[in-house]
Amino acid sequence: MNLICAAFLFLIALLFALAGVTRVGIWSIERRNPPVGEFAEINGARIHYVHIPASGGADLPPVVFIHGASANLKDQMLPLKPLLEGRADMLFLDRPGFGWSERGDNETLAEQADTIAALMDRLGIQRAVIVAHSFGGAITTAFARQHPEKTAGLVFVSPATHPWPGGATAWYYKLTAMPVVGWLFSETLAYPAGMLRIGDATACVFSPNNLPDDYIGKASIPLVLRPSAFRANARDVAQLYDYVSAASPTYREIKAPTVVISGDRDKVVYAAIHSAGLERDIPGAELVWVHNLGHKPDWIAPGLVVDAIEKVSGAPIDLQAMAKAVEGRIAGDAQGAGRCAELKVPDAELAPG
Repeated sequence: MNLICAAFLFLIALLFALAGVTRVGIWSIERRNPPVGEFAEINGARIHYVHIPASGGADLPPVVFIHGASANLKDQMLPLKPLLEGRADMLFLDRPGFGWSERGDNETLAEQADTIAALMDRLGIQRAVIVAHSFGGAITTAFARQHPEKTAGLVFVSPATHPWPGGATAWYYKLTAMPVVGWLFSETLAYPAGMLRIGDATACVFSPNNLPDDYIGKASIPLVLRPSAFRANARDVAQLYDYVSAASPTYREIKAPTVVISGDRDKVVYAAIHSAGLERDIPGAELVWVHNLGHKPDWIAPGLVVDAIEKVSGAPIDLQAMAKAVEGRIAGDAQGAGRCAELKVPDAELAPG
């Protein structure tokens, strides 16, 4: 009995210690990664955004950027803003619950899409090209269906948009999405464990391409390790499979000009399912495959993303030729070889039901 009591007391002490480490970590993360934009109260949530108006010589429509899981507005702003500044009205935002945005009632992807549309209204952006990375692609399909009048064009970058065999995600997403256990995990273990893994995990997101210098710090990636953001991220990912299973049959309703950019060495999402699925399901969509490219075309080939924005805006651009030029530049990339696991499509019989 004494041994059991001692073990219980040790566990309680350990949890308190980990919670203390997490509190200190939150303070440090927020001190090093302060807000860089403005705030607006949208649909009951305080949304953090950066709005960069176009100059008088703009030659492109407004562009709205929707980031993926575990990210924030800096992830797209840093590589793409310099290439588009002056050419287009740009809106970068932290999705609800991420970066410095509050979660509010934006629990579903449809609600997040509505909040983005409402922010556009607040800023006077009537129609825009939507540029979405990874998980942001699923939200963009909701946006394009719910707000076609605001959708001038779509650029999907390494998207997650279709059901995949098995529907599996990383174990910690499902754990954190649980009501009590998930709260405890996010308040104690997520930060210290995440800081230990963040370097290797991020390198594998970019693999086989090289991780940009100080990407983690510059893009403020540790913001997602704060408990509230970690829980929001987990709840988003946990609902993704059910959303895309229900929504993907309706993608044929999307009429906006669409380009999909994807790498054949993506280690995060099944490109052959998601990207090829968008090309199949959205009328007139163009799929741009880039050989030896991983999950981050927005950082490794930002010029190609800008070319895609121009293409959906009406410019006669040969994106396939542009992709070949990127392939020549990254052909020798082999970062993470032997360390980052290749993503294999699971057998179809693993699918639920």
